[in-house]
Amino acid sequence: MSVLTETEFWQFVTAADRSAEPESVCAQLKAELTNLSDEQLVEFDKQFSIRMRQSYTWELFGAAYVMAGCNDEYGFSEFRCWLISRGEAVFNNAIANPDSLAQCTPVYHLNEQPYPYLDEYDLIAGLLYEARNDDELPFVPSGLEQPKGKRFKDKPKYLKQNYPHLFAKYWQ
Repeated sequence: MSVLTETEFWQFVTAADRSAEPESVCAQLKAELTNLSDEQLVEFDKQFSIRMRQSYTWELFGAAYVMAGCNDEYGFSEFRCWLISRGEAVFNNAIANPDSLAQCTPVYHLNEQPYPYLDEYDLIAGLLYEARNDDELPFVPSGLEQPKGKRFKDKPKYLKQNYPHLFAKYWQ
């Protein structure tokens, strides 16, 4: 098998059912990655890490805060996993304009609240690789201690100004 292309990467990570429970989205990715070679799993993990670093911005953190009250590093990591699962176009649009996520529908709801999170979606390739090889995937450091850009202001006045569409749709 050849090394994984960027197109193939996006085909694997893009959730087919965007309203599905997070567990089933993760299970689907795991099922699809199971047939990849070790070399392809390494490449998949590398490409996933690149997207996680690319989306590590204060602007997107603010969008996560408006959508679902995300206010910690762990939650923001799971939000970025969810963002990647929405596909290449949604991901690139959100990088350019986080407020564009207001058009990203449907969003799974938990207890009647939006839940744009995928727990450990970023770890699936590594866990598969480790199970096969009794060894971890090569570590790819993020290189960033803080998200890129300027920290968002969490006062409603500023959130409404900076994320007008998300604020109108999700702020409570």
